[in-house]
Amino acid sequence: MTTTKSRTVYTPVFTDGGEFRIPTFRLLKQDGSLYKGGKAPDINKDKALRIYHAMVTTRVLDERMLGAQRQGRLSFYMQCTGEEASIIGSAAALDDADMIMAQYREQGALAYRGFTIDEFMNQLFGNELDYGKGRQMPVHYGSSKLNYMTISSPLATQIPQATGYAYGQKMAGDGHCTVAYFGEGAASEGDFHAALNMATVHRVPVIFICRNNGYAISTPATEQFAADGVAPRAYGYKMDVIRVDGNDTLAVYQATEAARKLAVEENRPVLIEAMTYRLAAHSSSDDPSGYRSKDEEAVWREKDPILRMYNWLIRQKWWSESEEKELQERLRREVLETMKRAQKRPPPPLDTLITDVYDEVPPALNAQFETLKAHIRKYPDEYPKSAGYVQGGA
Repeated sequence: MTTTKSRTVYTPVFTDGGEFRIPTFRLLKQDGSLYKGGKAPDINKDKALRIYHAMVTTRVLDERMLGAQRQGRLSFYMQCTGEEASIIGSAAALDDADMIMAQYREQGALAYRGFTIDEFMNQLFGNELDYGKGRQMPVHYGSSKLNYMTISSPLATQIPQATGYAYGQKMAGDGHCTVAYFGEGAASEGDFHAALNMATVHRVPVIFICRNNGYAISTPATEQFAADGVAPRAYGYKMDVIRVDGNDTLAVYQATEAARKLAVEENRPVLIEAMTYRLAAHSSSDDPSGYRSKDEEAVWREKDPILRMYNWLIRQKWWSESEEKELQERLRREVLETMKRAQKRPPPPLDTLITDVYDEVPPALNAQFETLKAHIRKYPDEYPKSAGYVQGGA
């Protein structure tokens, strides 16, 4: 990595075949030591532990909620397992007022910003305290107070939206930026190219963070790109680019910190490709054993980003085995207790199906709602009061 006038540049490495490869920036070895010549970013103990707690919280939440889905308590779930450093390391380098537009595996960024386990559970179960009022699938989180745009299921839609939002931030001049997270599969969508081109043409403060986790559901990255992954595409748009070890929390943090400086101070968009691995299935509906081997997974489990961060904290004397044990036990207990509470809460009142969408509910929608209420009155045993379906005048 070289730095010239605050600009972070990675020089391509040319192969015998004439193609170039962008080297990967890394700082932290798996044993928690730094690579020779490496220097840790300026992170104090409080921030380091905030990062680590968010990583462990995300892992524990993911393990418990996938189990809940398998038990039939939850309809659907997606894990961040193996990608915690890419998400939380980057979120920690942002200002908490910066806007995050996520794909669907970035719950760690919310955990870092203070989203409580109660808030996670309310969304997952779509109960009366869910901010989305039960209208979204599980793991489609959103929080206006934490500047985290509500997740949308269609792939890559958030990428051009991030460019547009960042244009507004540029016009406002408030010194903030927008970050768009997405997987390498989403980089094959047209929205990706439109967003990058628009961002560089209009010079807006946006950071595009691609989690290259090896697979777009079942399609390996080797079958997605003829070139060297996603990072080289930035050259076509005259965009600054950083490729980083996505399992190295410190490297991700430092790369994002440099990217944010360019975005906010110079209105220069940046593409970050975080090289990581999806240790879990694509979702609770996926079976990865059909397209990758246990041996391959085992190699990456040895590169666990949480263990790498843990080892660094131990070396810093900022953490201990006893603290780790207490944290794990407390989080597991809290997740289980919170899940039980969330399950018992009723769903949102029925009339929230049509309220706060329009300023005034259109007559056609009101008519449909009256038909629905009549249907519920006709079949009351199918819609028990305890489930909340007869609230809101039904």
